[in-house]
Amino acid sequence: MAGHLKPIRLDSYKSLRELVCETIKQAITAGVFSPGERLMEIQLADEMGVSRTPVREAIRKLELEGFVVMVPRRGTYVADISIKDISAIYEIRVALDELAAGLAAERITDEELEQLQQYLLDIDKYAAVDDMPKIVELDTAFHDLLYNASRNARLRDIINNLRTQLTTIRGRSMSYPGRLAETIAEHRHLVECIAARDVRKARTAARSHIENAEHTLLLSMKPKKTK
Repeated sequence: MAGHLKPIRLDSYKSLRELVCETIKQAITAGVFSPGERLMEIQLADEMGVSRTPVREAIRKLELEGFVVMVPRRGTYVADISIKDISAIYEIRVALDELAAGLAAERITDEELEQLQQYLLDIDKYAAVDDMPKIVELDTAFHDLLYNASRNARLRDIINNLRTQLTTIRGRSMSYPGRLAETIAEHRHLVECIAARDVRKARTAARSHIENAEHTLLLSMKPKKTK
C-alpha cells in the first residue's frame, strides 16, 4: 500500500472521523490508492497520526458511499470498476453533461460565471505545484456549480449518481501524462461558450470534454507493456 497520506491537522470545525474520512477519500479519488488495493488500518492510522478508531469509523462510512469494499476475513479494498461499466456510465454521461451545459448557457447567473472562472484560476494554481487531491476537489466543485446552473435538480442528481460510481478512479484520468493541461483547456473553452450564452457550442464543448475524459481513463487502465 502506498504511503502518501499526510498527518491530520486538528484545526478544523470538523470531527476527527470526518477529517480522516476526507483524507482517505481524497487519496482514493486522486489515485494515490489504486482500485483493488488493500487498505491497512494500522498503516493508515500511523500515516495520519491518529488511532485506529477514527480510521475504522471512516472506512465504514466509505464503504456505505461505495469507495471501499470490506471482504470478511480478508480486509478492506479500494472499490474497483470494470471497463464495461466505465463505457456504459460515460455513454450516459456524454448525453447528460451535454444537456446540462446547454441549459447552463441559458440559465447561469453572472455570479456563477465568476465562480466558474475563479475555479479555473485555482486549478491552475494547484496544477503548478502538482497537488492532485486539491485539483480533483476543485474539479468536482467546478462541475457541481455547472450542474446547479442548469436549474434542473433531477438532472443534477442523476449526473452526480453516475459521477459517484467513478469516484475511485477519476484521479487516474487527470494524472495521465498531458491530460491535466487538456482538462484545464477544455474547462476554459466550456466556460467561454457558456459565458457567450451559446447553447450549441456549450453542448459541443461538454460532449468533447466527457469523451476525452473517458478516452484517457481507458488508456490509463491498459496494462503496461513489459520489456
